Amino acid sequence: MLSTLQPPRSLSHLCNKPTTLFLRHTSLKPLSSLSSQPVTDSTLTGQSQSQILSTRDSLLSRQITAAQLAESFLTRLRRTEPHLRSFLHVSDTVLAQARELDEKIQRNEEVGPLAGVLVAVKDNICTAEMPSTAGSRVLEDYTPPYDATAVRKIKELGGIVVGKTNLDEFGMGGTTEGSAFQVTANPWDMTRVPGGSSGGSAAAVSARQSMVSLGSDTGGSVRQPASFCGVVGLKPTYGRVSRFGLMAYASSLDVIGCFGTSVADAGILLHAISGHDRLDATSSKREVPDLASQFVSISLLESKPLKGLKVGLIHETLDDGVDIGVTSAIRTAALHLEELGCSVTEVSLPSFSLGLPAYYVIASSESSSNLSRYDGLRYGNQVASDELNSQYMDSRAKGFGSEVKRRILTGTYALSAGYYDAYYKRAQQVRTIIRKSFKAALDEHDILISPAAPSAAYRIGEKKNDPLAMYAGDIMTVNVNLAGLPALVLPCGFVEGGSAGLPVGLQMIGAAFDEEKLLRVGHIFEQTLQNCRFVPPLIADEDAPF
Repeated sequence: MLSTLQPPRSLSHLCNKPTTLFLRHTSLKPLSSLSSQPVTDSTLTGQSQSQILSTRDSLLSRQITAAQLAESFLTRLRRTEPHLRSFLHVSDTVLAQARELDEKIQRNEEVGPLAGVLVAVKDNICTAEMPSTAGSRVLEDYTPPYDATAVRKIKELGGIVVGKTNLDEFGMGGTTEGSAFQVTANPWDMTRVPGGSSGGSAAAVSARQSMVSLGSDTGGSVRQPASFCGVVGLKPTYGRVSRFGLMAYASSLDVIGCFGTSVADAGILLHAISGHDRLDATSSKREVPDLASQFVSISLLESKPLKGLKVGLIHETLDDGVDIGVTSAIRTAALHLEELGCSVTEVSLPSFSLGLPAYYVIASSESSSNLSRYDGLRYGNQVASDELNSQYMDSRAKGFGSEVKRRILTGTYALSAGYYDAYYKRAQQVRTIIRKSFKAALDEHDILISPAAPSAAYRIGEKKNDPLAMYAGDIMTVNVNLAGLPALVLPCGFVEGGSAGLPVGLQMIGAAFDEEKLLRVGHIFEQTLQNCRFVPPLIADEDAPF
């Protein structure tokens, strides 16, 4: 039991303020099939405020209009965006859509469960009527003729897409410095990165430029930015969410994930976009459970609400190479889980260190195949040339950035004749070993926990010219993608840095298609985490109610 260990040093001076509330709270009744039944009295308290449910409650009770709500977020976005640079494109129809919603409410028409919810979308997820560039010059000014399935579902349920967020080009990077267009800053410290590749989506939610956002996670691109920006990041099981409309990087690893300021919001958004899609053969036909049923009010919890839950703390994630402040925060989080009734023990996954090299072989190999379509003829901007081969080469040379080229070359080499068995085949064999080791550990434990990253957010430019150091930052997350498992990251503490400390994320890993358990544990952990204020200094002094 971890309770027998000496409690680690905590940064209590960074966790001594009450949580700032941006929306008044409301109840979280089950959203069976995401029906549009009205949400009534409040039962959620503390840090677990659901902006999604609060929005719906406030709109239907006529306390605020959708246009007022949208204007409030757009005002904050306009004020903070010159500093953050989270967005590559902001929709010019947000207010018009909000007014349409207000008219529906005035006519007492039914509105969807995401009515009025402002959603930011990572720019490698297709959106009709808005550019989708994947952060690359090769797709500059490209506007898809259709919405990704996840985006379509959000719109059908009443959500409003506020804009497209910045990312490392084609999702290849861990800082968002790899974007061809701009570098996004971290709302907790403008001199630091927000993580990547979904850094824009994480920063937008952290700075309350949007209520929630969509990202993609191939090797940690939702979870690591969530940790760096102090928000909740949810990576679903591979196949839970349709990948149709997600620009492919590594097709056997890519998933669309969710960001929110609470576990409840991330879970509700996941519920909205989940389910089988005939346009994606890899999407699961499993019935999507009522994820919202896991969110119980703190006032209804027993003194040991997680009694009997077995938690495995992955030993290899606390080895050398992990910042001492991060290790301290994670051990403190483990002690908090014990206080909630969990049985926490360290578990060893000997194959854990093999994940990083296997991941980069597999991901690079798949990217070399997927990105072959961007040749200036089938897809992508074209460079004029008198000769076909020159046109191919010039279009790709000028369209792709250095990191994308590096991974294409690496993957092409790994797949080439004479090297396939030594690299790609062996990496797939390692992947099988990793999958089996996780299954064995999860057969003995309900969930596994680890840091989401070896450190808090690093400074802009610190890793940009050292690819291997940047790749090493993915060590905590890539194994989960290789195994196809769900994982939830939520802020659990701080380390020294910046003017208010830098957030640290706790990663919870569950069995395949068991997002319910992760959300339940995360929600209780979040509600009972005392006096930690995960609102960045950029907006901490705002008096706005939303």
